[in-house]
Amino acid sequence: MRKLLLLVSVVLLVLVSSQAQNTKPNYGIEDIWQRYSFYPRAVYGIRSMNDGEHYTTLENNRIKQYKYKDGKLVKEVFSFKQVEGDKNFTIDDYSFNKDETKILLVSETESIYRHSFRANFYLFDIKTKSLRNLSKDGKQQLMGFSPDGSKIAFVRKNNLYYIDLKSNKEIAVTNDGEKNNIINGAPDWVYEEEFSFSKAYQWSPDSKNIAFMRFDESKVKEYSMPIYNGLYPENYTFKYPKAGEVNSKVSVHIYNLEAQTTKTLDLGDKYEYIPRIEWTKDANTLSVQRLNRLQNHLEIVFADAATGNIQVIYSDKNDTYIEIYDNLTFTDDGKYFIFSNEKSGYNHLYLYDINGSLVNQITKGNWEVTNFKGYNPKTKKLYYISTENSPTERMLYEIKVDGSGKKQLSLQEGVNNVEFSKSFKYYINTWSDVNHPYVVSLHNESGKQIRELKNNDKMLNLLKKYQWSAKEFLTVKNSDGIDLNAWMIKPANFDKSKKYPVYMVVYGGPGQQTVMNQWDYNAMWYNFLAQQGYIVFSVDNRGTDGRGYKFRRTTYGQMGKLESQDQADAAKYLQSLAYINPDRIGIQGWSYGGYMSTLCLEKYPNIFKMAIAVAPVTNWRYYDSVYSERYLGLPKDNPLGYDANSPTNPDLVKQLKGNFLLVHGSADDNVHLQNSMELSKLLIEANFDYNQFIYPNKNHGIYGGNTRLHLFNKLTKFTLENL
Repeated sequence: MRKLLLLVSVVLLVLVSSQAQNTKPNYGIEDIWQRYSFYPRAVYGIRSMNDGEHYTTLENNRIKQYKYKDGKLVKEVFSFKQVEGDKNFTIDDYSFNKDETKILLVSETESIYRHSFRANFYLFDIKTKSLRNLSKDGKQQLMGFSPDGSKIAFVRKNNLYYIDLKSNKEIAVTNDGEKNNIINGAPDWVYEEEFSFSKAYQWSPDSKNIAFMRFDESKVKEYSMPIYNGLYPENYTFKYPKAGEVNSKVSVHIYNLEAQTTKTLDLGDKYEYIPRIEWTKDANTLSVQRLNRLQNHLEIVFADAATGNIQVIYSDKNDTYIEIYDNLTFTDDGKYFIFSNEKSGYNHLYLYDINGSLVNQITKGNWEVTNFKGYNPKTKKLYYISTENSPTERMLYEIKVDGSGKKQLSLQEGVNNVEFSKSFKYYINTWSDVNHPYVVSLHNESGKQIRELKNNDKMLNLLKKYQWSAKEFLTVKNSDGIDLNAWMIKPANFDKSKKYPVYMVVYGGPGQQTVMNQWDYNAMWYNFLAQQGYIVFSVDNRGTDGRGYKFRRTTYGQMGKLESQDQADAAKYLQSLAYINPDRIGIQGWSYGGYMSTLCLEKYPNIFKMAIAVAPVTNWRYYDSVYSERYLGLPKDNPLGYDANSPTNPDLVKQLKGNFLLVHGSADDNVHLQNSMELSKLLIEANFDYNQFIYPNKNHGIYGGNTRLHLFNKLTKFTLENL
């Protein structure tokens, strides 16, 4: 008997040992959010040179020049070895003047908001090897060469200046700038966030004029955030126009350098917003895009720099809203411009003559142009990225300006982004799909790959040592019969005879997508959850991007209603699957996604057992004017649209069941902590037991130091205990 038991023990030991050898280990949260072991590599700081045959990169505080054709190093354009004295600071970014004889170096960058920053700026003369500090009185903003390279403009303490590089004289263009009152040459908070730019001045092509925007925010109400440093917290106060409240009064001006005079353009009172200004190829003509408060009437006007006279060139009206794109391009001969709109039901490119008459529609079809990459005047070809292959993918195409000769240049399915050389002879392509992190490669103008610049094979090989499941794409039909794109991650040891809990991930906001065939670092976190025995799932509800005007605009005036319905329909679909535990479905989101996860738990308490909301909007009345009004109109005109699907609606709060975690950064300048505090008041009043965590001095991104590690440890613990 003892021999038999010994034999059985040996056999079991061999079987266990064999299984252990065939089972890959799990990775930990520390690998994702502390060591960043799987973070993909990319190529940074690439600049095409004027000849279109060479490019430069920023490498270890050096700027190096390479040939596009063979990738050979030509020379080191800048290093501190070339400069006398101790000037060894860290270079964050750089730019050349027009004739590439001087380099503007950016150092010690300090973020302000999402796009804006202050920094110390240095000018390096390539010929003389001289380097000088251009910053005075502390860090400055938005330094940029004039087209002729003889001057540099910048913003300091809300005023616009320029430096004459020959005389070294500094000239003030404005002098009325004042914090939380007047801003010249840079946007206010809401413009930067919602119209996505930080530079509000433009040199004329002949360097004789500077057009700039002036923001009078004196009547905009203030928002304050305590910053917890020292014995007494300091209040950070800035102007933030909430929905329905007073915006900055924005004006456009043209400063003439020779006369030292400023002309103010008369753009009319009915246009609340100026989302873009850009000089045409005519050095005397400035284009201005103006938009009404409801954001459903856009006009492009041409302004004469000498007289200030205004001429309307283009007009677009809509029943809902008009998105602002960076697709306005003037042809080199000055006779035409290219612009995009959604008049066909999808965002497409159109050619207009300089007087605003339509010449032809360039791109056509039931798909979207998502990014216009440029126009080659020599070949009369345009390059753009679109969803023609799939709403979940982005592929590069070329097409002639008359709409003929369309050709797909992208070689692999997935998501591609490209940067062309100035000659359009080459482009650098950054590609990924759900299974492959970024591959950066060089291509010629016909799409042929010349060589690979960088891949992430090392990271992929590391990942192969661990449990890993790729996303599976599927479609889910909602209760209105519409197919919704989705993905699912199953545990690596998935057993269809078991019943798994589901962790749903949502964003769901206008113009965004979570279901894309691209590498997503967050998938490391999702796979970590799969290792713990969860199925992770995400679906793009109505209102999201990539599927045209009708799909995106159905949520107009009633944000949250259809989106939450689609998420609930997807959860019901999951409940119907044999391998899903129907009583263990949770949902998590950040920002708009936090709004969605909270709303889903309130509206569908019998479907969702758990919700996690990170930095959520809980009432669109608390959010900024531009975003909220774009999708809901004015609060006074649409009170039901603001309140019916608000997580702070008392009737919805009363319906809450399940487990809820609410997370926010105390210094969130975007979605204010007020959102979570107002919801918390109602949850307490309703005696609803929930969990809350506030990250001191952290903004909307909630990062820095060990913050991300701490946050995701908290999300993990809450999920394991409550789902």
